[in-house]
Amino acid sequence: MAEAAPDSLPLQATFDRQRAAFSWDTVPGVADRRARLKRLARLIASRKQDIVTAISADFGNRSALETLSAEVALCVNAARHLADNLERWARPRQVWNRSSLPGRATIMRQPKGVVGVISPWNYPFNLAVVPVLTALAAGNRVLLKPSELTPRTSALIASLFAEECDADEVSVITGGPDVGEAFSRLPFDHLFYTGSTRIGRLIAVEAAKNLTPVTLELGGKSPALALDDADRQRTARFLVYGKFFNAGQTCIAPDYLLVPEGTGRAWGDAVIGAAGTAWPDGAANADYTAIISSQHHQRITRLIEEARAGGATILQPDHDAEAMRQAGKVPPTVVLEPPSDCALMQEEIFGPVLPILERPDTDGMIAHLAARDHPLALYVFTKNRRAARAVLARTTSGGAAVNAANLHFAVEDLPFGGVGLSGHGAYHGERGFAEFSHERSVFEAPGWLPPRLLLPPYSRLFRRFIDWQIGK
Repeated sequence: MAEAAPDSLPLQATFDRQRAAFSWDTVPGVADRRARLKRLARLIASRKQDIVTAISADFGNRSALETLSAEVALCVNAARHLADNLERWARPRQVWNRSSLPGRATIMRQPKGVVGVISPWNYPFNLAVVPVLTALAAGNRVLLKPSELTPRTSALIASLFAEECDADEVSVITGGPDVGEAFSRLPFDHLFYTGSTRIGRLIAVEAAKNLTPVTLELGGKSPALALDDADRQRTARFLVYGKFFNAGQTCIAPDYLLVPEGTGRAWGDAVIGAAGTAWPDGAANADYTAIISSQHHQRITRLIEEARAGGATILQPDHDAEAMRQAGKVPPTVVLEPPSDCALMQEEIFGPVLPILERPDTDGMIAHLAARDHPLALYVFTKNRRAARAVLARTTSGGAAVNAANLHFAVEDLPFGGVGLSGHGAYHGERGFAEFSHERSVFEAPGWLPPRLLLPPYSRLFRRFIDWQIGK
């Protein structure tokens, strides 16, 4: 068993230990990294019930199947995918064009060094472990700062990595916002942050003081568009999955739905009907996840009540309001035409609340999106693939899905990241391996190349070579 992470060590001392341990002589070879990733995949799979128990305890109630699918399965798949493709991704890649002649040009992917990862509470295992696995695959050492809102999951993550990695390879640092702030000030070789846009700005400022490259996985208000030919019942079920999975505490959950004019109530009824079928008796239903804390519960409740006071219509399945409150849950909620200036339409909701807005046509929906910040995700529902592609061609977002919600996140070879205020950089699959690697450019001149060809007085051969490069 590897040495356990030194929880008693101060943050700076732990960082210094990893920095001192990193050298080109100690970077594990590709074969060793592949073997470690496979062992970690088996280890995570073997501890699946512990992961389910820890996350549910942190949330008050977290659906076991949500944890197994979105946390355990995705982490195991990520580790296996990294292991299966690592040798190919790490191999030096030769490039060729006219400018490379007469030499040999190669791109080498090397580890950056010591990587910092700051992870959030909403998917406390996946969003911590996958970046760490990817950084390890690239040959780095990793310092992880998980959320203070999920202490049991953080302790489990620390114990899992301690079984396989020495503390100077992977260490987990726990603590509140003050620790997170100090963490972001360290001169990492790369800093990876997942969380809110507000905190992401602060992280970027602190990292910039050290010229530390950053990956910012943020959020924003991800829209869903139901075009006029969308199958309402089928689409409603996809929206229920995307919006109410993990009780809406998902950065890529549909944040609001745009529908054709005059259809808002019909769409609202379809969504609530599908939600009521999926989670009957939400308070007692173990498959309906609780809100992470009373503070977050109160915030979501305030968003709903402010919209109600502003004249919006609120739709919810039949439920026992007091039992839901006691269970720390908010029922699936649809808000029809909330005021544009209410907090529900200004903030990322991060809860089981779906506003529905009517627009005259697809052009009106696209105009709505064009007036707002680029979202992390965008979803289009239509029977017409050409119409869907036309919407994608006229908009931008970090990622997108057609006739589905959230599922693009699970595809390992699709880069995951934001654009603009929804994030910077991306990971998953080879894109993640590249994110945690330094792509080193190498030019090798042939032994026969005489230096005098490059110096004045310029020869006829040199002039002919330049003419060839330029072409006609």
